[in-house]
Parts: sequence; structure tokens; C-alpha cells
Amino acid sequence: MAYKAIIAGASGLIGSNLLNILLEAAEYSEVLVLVRKELPLKHKKLVQLVINFDDLDKFADTITGHAIFSCLGTTKSQAPDKEQYRKIDYAYPLQLAQLAKQNGVKQFHVVTAIGADKNSPVFYTKLKGELEDALLRLGLETLHIYQPSMLMGERERSHWLENLATGLFKIIDPLLICGLKKYRSIKGSTVAYAMFKKSLESATGTFIYTSDKIHTN
Repeated sequence: MAYKAIIAGASGLIGSNLLNILLEAAEYSEVLVLVRKELPLKHKKLVQLVINFDDLDKFADTITGHAIFSCLGTTKSQAPDKEQYRKIDYAYPLQLAQLAKQNGVKQFHVVTAIGADKNSPVFYTKLKGELEDALLRLGLETLHIYQPSMLMGERERSHWLENLATGLFKIIDPLLICGLKKYRSIKGSTVAYAMFKKSLESATGTFIYTSDKIHTN
């Protein structure tokens, strides 16, 4: 049986890697991407739906299939307004999950971040924690939550701080051992491949993976 997948955030580091994997995977016959602008990519399996995520409800009938992968996320430089940031990192993924449940989608996969905690004093990790908490309360049939640490890989747009962090983690990673392994940096392509592999499993319930667990799956 060939599956249909939906990706939100297919232009980002993890989403773009995941898209390439799914397009080449025999297990998937259709990959629908929800995008704000069309991707410069053609493939017989690829369906692109250009939307305004504020109008996601208008496209509810298309949110069907085996698995939804939410790779949505932004940065302060891209969305300096906190309300817009909250929309992208919280409201849109949650609405996707609600539509997934409404339409009987088997699996929902979402990328959050290491340290996600709704009680965190840090805006970013607090927001990710609030999203996880809201998703858990939805009662989805199968929920996979990926909590990567520093993401490595070629980005469409990179900031000097990200480049600095990349260099620092190359030094720090070998020092993070035992319980600290979950804080090691991880390639976006590694996260994407783990998402693909987990989507082929039939287990139901809620599963949470930090970077060290993503590496071993």
C-alpha cells in the first residue's frame, strides 16, 4: 500500500530533506506540500498547494492521508513580531493537528526543540512547550514529537549567530556524554530520515525523541 504524506514547512532545513526522502520512497505515492510560495521543484509524486496559513480551514478537505509532518518554524530575524512568531510556531501546527484528527489522519509528526517546556522563562522553549502540551491534549491516535538540539546543515538563509553556533558545537559535541548527549548538535537530514522511518511503523500513542534518540532510530 502506498501512502499520502503532507508536509508543512517543506522549504526549511528539515522539511526540504524530508521532502526529498519521501519523493524517492516507494512507500509513498503522493506528497502534498503546503507552501506560501511554490517550490522550484517538479516530481510526479509532488503536489504543491500554495496557501495563506491564516486561511488553513479553507483547505481542510485536502488534509487527508497517512501522515502529516509539521516542520514549521521561524526565527526572530524572520518574524520579529512575537504574535507572528507565535502563529508560525504554535497556531499553525496546532491547527494542522486539529484537522488531522478531524479527518482521520493516522499520524502527526512535529518538530519542536530540546528543552521545550510550557513553564520555561525563555520565549522560544516556552512556545514549543505550549505547543507540545496542546498537542498532547488533542488525543491524537499517533503523535511523534522530535526535539532536536542545534540543527546542522545547509540553510536557504543563515545568520552569523547560527554560523558561530555551528562552529562552537563542533568543539562542544564530543564533550557532551552520558545524560548530556541529547544536547549534541544534529543534522537536519538525520531528523528528516528519522521522521520518515517512524512514519512506516504501525505503533500508536505518543512518542518523544531528543537528539540522542533521533540518532539511534
